[in-house]
Amino acid sequence: MKVAVIQFPGSNCDQDTVWALGIVGMKAELVWHTETSLELFSAAILPGGFSYGDYLRAGALAKFSPVMGEVKRLAERGNPVIGICNGFQALTEAGLLPGALLANTNLHYTCKDVYMRVERTDSPFTFAYQQGQVLRVPIAHGEGRYYADPDVLEQLEAGGQIVFRYAPSPSGSGVGGEGNPNGSLHDIAGIVSERGNVLGLMPHPERAVERVLGGTDGLGLFESLKAALEVVA
Repeated sequence: MKVAVIQFPGSNCDQDTVWALGIVGMKAELVWHTETSLELFSAAILPGGFSYGDYLRAGALAKFSPVMGEVKRLAERGNPVIGICNGFQALTEAGLLPGALLANTNLHYTCKDVYMRVERTDSPFTFAYQQGQVLRVPIAHGEGRYYADPDVLEQLEAGGQIVFRYAPSPSGSGVGGEGNPNGSLHDIAGIVSERGNVLGLMPHPERAVERVLGGTDGLGLFESLKAALEVVA
């Protein structure tokens, strides 16, 4: 049971992700973007950063990396795949998740803690949380505004594919408003694929796994992933 953490030229949250996985007792290995086999791995995580310098669009060039063929194969096989921040952008560019991540409405790179509410707990990534639980996690992006056509948004809502929404306060009452840091439609902070095994989210759970760094609200995602993999091991 080993997790591949994909490194692209420009990744900068890869070591943080390996560290977070280690805290919950999972084995992780950094995998360079030119790798053509992920046979030895049970899951894959595309970390945050600036793959290929965000040339053209964030994540636009990462989808052409050789390893992405293997990431798609894992996803099609039903294995968990996670894209965090730039990884989320790459998953939408590669067609593994619907929609797109556009420039923040404030047109600025935004780096701060935000609140996001857990919308469902029956996914491989949210077992360890409570329904409606509000998490405090950091964001760091300039292109995090989730956009999709109205029919896609309707499908996401109807299918329960929205797993995290930005919230205005730790109370969890309401969503979005001033708590939406980038203008994402429907206050979307994270979604899963129709099958439920591919997750993309803009906030950084790997940066919220130790109290000394500000909090541990991100641990639940990695604990959930571990539990999900143990079930199928």
